[in-house]
Amino acid sequence: MRKVVATGTFDIIHPGHIRFLEEAKKLGDYLIVIVAREINVRHKPKPVIPEEQRLKVVKALKPVDEAILGDERDIFKPIERIKPDVIALGFDQHFDEKWIIEELEKRGIDAEVVRIKVREDCELCSSARIIERIFSLFSSNQEHREKI
Repeated sequence: MRKVVATGTFDIIHPGHIRFLEEAKKLGDYLIVIVAREINVRHKPKPVIPEEQRLKVVKALKPVDEAILGDERDIFKPIERIKPDVIALGFDQHFDEKWIIEELEKRGIDAEVVRIKVREDCELCSSARIIERIFSLFSSNQEHREKI
């Protein structure tokens, strides 16, 4: 069985997340998703949705065979336990592939690192854009109410 690992924050699930996981699943037989812990999200604003809730939603997605929370101290600990054949990275994930490969080698993990180049192209295929839209709509509604 060819195990694939995909990782991410998965804050507000959108079509881009689904496409990423569908493409990751195509790389093997069994897809395990590691959901980022809040404490480890440093490259963007902290998630809106609590980690346990994000995990529950990811577990329910069709392409996902298993989902777990990441390790709070060492993001490679779950990888060491899982021993995947493939690690799938999203087209826009901030990880440097060379750094990941070097870290895997240091830890004796023989996994292929694949950058998924396919992306879903839609206006709201970003958690940040969804949040911006909510703020925009909320502001517009507030202004409209004040005029009444």
